[in-house]
Amino acid sequence: MFVHRRFKHANLSAFSLITFSAIVFLIHADSIIYHSTPHSTASTGAPENLHAHNHITRENIMTTLTLIPLSSIQEKDEAETNQKALVAPFNVTERRRRAWFREHLHNFKILMSNNLTRQFHARVLGFFGRECEAQFFMTWISPASLFGERELLSVESIFRVHPKPCLIILSRTLDTTHGYRILKPLLDRGFKVQAVTPDLSFLVKKTPAETWFHELRKGRKDPGEIPLPQNLSNLIRLVVLYKYGGIYIDTDFIVLRPLTGLRNSIGAQSMNLGSKHWTRLNNAVLVFDMRHPLLHMFINEFALTFDGNKWGHNGPYLVSRVIKRLGKRPGFNFTILPPLAFYPVDWNKINGLFKKPKSESESIWVEAKLLQLSESTYGIHLWNKQSSRFTIEEGSVIGRLISDRCVNCNHVYVS
Repeated sequence: MFVHRRFKHANLSAFSLITFSAIVFLIHADSIIYHSTPHSTASTGAPENLHAHNHITRENIMTTLTLIPLSSIQEKDEAETNQKALVAPFNVTERRRRAWFREHLHNFKILMSNNLTRQFHARVLGFFGRECEAQFFMTWISPASLFGERELLSVESIFRVHPKPCLIILSRTLDTTHGYRILKPLLDRGFKVQAVTPDLSFLVKKTPAETWFHELRKGRKDPGEIPLPQNLSNLIRLVVLYKYGGIYIDTDFIVLRPLTGLRNSIGAQSMNLGSKHWTRLNNAVLVFDMRHPLLHMFINEFALTFDGNKWGHNGPYLVSRVIKRLGKRPGFNFTILPPLAFYPVDWNKINGLFKKPKSESESIWVEAKLLQLSESTYGIHLWNKQSSRFTIEEGSVIGRLISDRCVNCNHVYVS
């Protein structure tokens, strides 16, 4: 609720005094920093470089890459034609759902290996070079046609905030000529971004999820009612960071400040204001070194407790229960950042940030919120599932933030 509703009948002097007090309270209350001392303190070093751990020469990589002409990279956007075939039937027994899964396994391209997926490791190593200040990853499992203006704003924010980042979007549907056309405006500006079809068999190899994935590919696991690719996205972000290290962000996250000063960090989505302890974590932003033991525990939990019927069970709830169970066990070096770091606004309140101010008091609220976010927030999760129907209004908090960090600013206010 905006400030003007509280002060509708106040006189000017009282209004000014109370408004000033409200701004001070807003900034102070939302800037409480949660510090997870039982776990660790943050390290300022950059993520471990993957080149120290691979045995593939640069010459071999480049030779391999020349064998992948752009025009041959999955010309057809396969996900456009089989999205409906990937949704399991509702309200059926687990036995019937497994039978359905075995019958439709051929439609789950994300599980398959081919000549393109087998180039995955070489393509990643060839893309991440010494000129990369930071290694970023995203995932995209939907059709390329759905990768729209909002998602591009998220990508652009990475390059606007960091001097020399490199971004790989793990996506079968964007690793096409259609996807190339979508990303071309960024490539034309010299930004290092590339869509790469992931090889899940390679990514899970020698991890706790290897056996689970092998059984899944044979149709011996229950995929659940939630679309399987959505749940696999939770696994992909874990195993790719485990293999290469770096920074993972969702495609509905707008970066406001450099993330390169963080290391082995995860963000709290909510916390108890009294005890200052987190109540739920989220996996929309993950910053971890290669082979970090906490990632290993996350992957193990995914394989042991996978449930495709419960939303969030294999994602935010997974990282929350693993770290809660970990407690004060020594030997792990990671930091839990407060909600203000990545999730300054909860999903059920995000709509307020999309609205332009319509009065002086609302304008004051917007300025106070912008000041708070600019000083204490690394980025803001837009909760696209809830906010995608909202238009970014000119002058709103989101509009102001994005306008300062966009590359192609013509599409900021496109819904």
